[in-house]
Amino acid sequence: MADYKHSVSLELPKCKGCTTCLKRCPTEAIRIRDGHAVISSSRCIDCGECIKVCSYKAKRAVHDSLDCLKKYKYTVALPAPSLYGQFDRLDNIGYIIRGLKDLGFDAVFEVACAAELVSAYTRLYIRRSDVKKPVISSACPTISRMISMNYPFLIDNILPILPPVDIAAYLAKEKVKADHPELGDEEVGIVFISPCPAKVSYVKNDFAGAHNFITDVVSVRDVYFALLDVMKNRADEPLDGTESGMIGIGWATTGGEATAIFNERYLAADGIENCIRVLDQIDNEDITSLDFVELNACDGGCVGGAMTVANPYIAQARLQTLKRYLPVSHNRPGSEWIPKEYFNERGIEYNPANLLSEDRKVARQMMQEIESIRESLPQIDCGSCGAPTCMAFAEDIVKGEATADECTVIMKMLFRDYIEQHKEKSILDKLAAQTLGQRSAPNKEDPQ
Repeated sequence: MADYKHSVSLELPKCKGCTTCLKRCPTEAIRIRDGHAVISSSRCIDCGECIKVCSYKAKRAVHDSLDCLKKYKYTVALPAPSLYGQFDRLDNIGYIIRGLKDLGFDAVFEVACAAELVSAYTRLYIRRSDVKKPVISSACPTISRMISMNYPFLIDNILPILPPVDIAAYLAKEKVKADHPELGDEEVGIVFISPCPAKVSYVKNDFAGAHNFITDVVSVRDVYFALLDVMKNRADEPLDGTESGMIGIGWATTGGEATAIFNERYLAADGIENCIRVLDQIDNEDITSLDFVELNACDGGCVGGAMTVANPYIAQARLQTLKRYLPVSHNRPGSEWIPKEYFNERGIEYNPANLLSEDRKVARQMMQEIESIRESLPQIDCGSCGAPTCMAFAEDIVKGEATADECTVIMKMLFRDYIEQHKEKSILDKLAAQTLGQRSAPNKEDPQ
């Protein structure tokens, strides 16, 4: 996708050109050029890993601000369940729902409610005999994008049911239409409160197609700090009730989605590196006995997103406390038929980011050149050349994006060899210069 809208950006003045993000990027999308980081648009999956590890805060998430509420006559907040885990000593979700209305939202539709519906429909879907196993969750946009770029044979494994945020937006829009028929589509704002930049990109690139009813995406971080003030002012007043249950809130953390399908043949993993290992094993058919796989790019699940505030494991513990006082699920489908509106008709297409050439013959030749250059490199993956690995550096050379003399290790070795080879000659030249200087200097003892 040539015009892909990314939600991770670089603030150039803050970047010091260190190699921390270079080493941590899971798709090798970052290079160091001219003393600062450069992010490859075709490789970036907006996982936000570079935002988390950058010591200089040079990476940031791009999202809408809360000022977007002013654009609409009527606004609906879609809080991700991970928002609830940001607050210390929170014993009732009603405080957050009321706080969101105090911030200016006219209504709140909890994404956790839609998550419970998706869990129910997923249970129905994986029972079908025509389904390719294991079914891979579609909830994490980072994982879906990574599969579309690197795992073409796993695309059909992705759950075709829309993620909860899209279903929440759809249901919220239907409710607004029913309650306020006088409002036009452009007068209604459906605002998702997101924990991570990948979900911002998901919305901005219209991956839900015709079912994308979200108008704006704000960050959990911004909403958290805004809520801190308004939630204090009405601490003793009656609360709005939550319509979420244990299942919906559980989606915020690793394993919440997988355990909700009530099937023991599942796997749940978090952390982008762990997820890549799992995808490699599924792709190589090393894992064949599972029905469902839940993968979360962020540590701890969505509570570990780059646009959150709390430590993900502390947020996990807080959500466990909140779940104790909730029913298993408030939201159940009316029948065992999955509505067509809940399916992602657009689907996911294979879009390789590492394509060397459209011509296979040329691509094979380039690959041979890359392997040949890689073998001549030190193969220590130091990153001093500005690429994360020697293999990536060799690829950059073949593509014309780098030159071999940018490898500082090789240049240091060549310089050392040059000194060794010319050491004796250098000493002789020095002695000769000294002798010549002594001969040409005037003798102080000679009479004038």
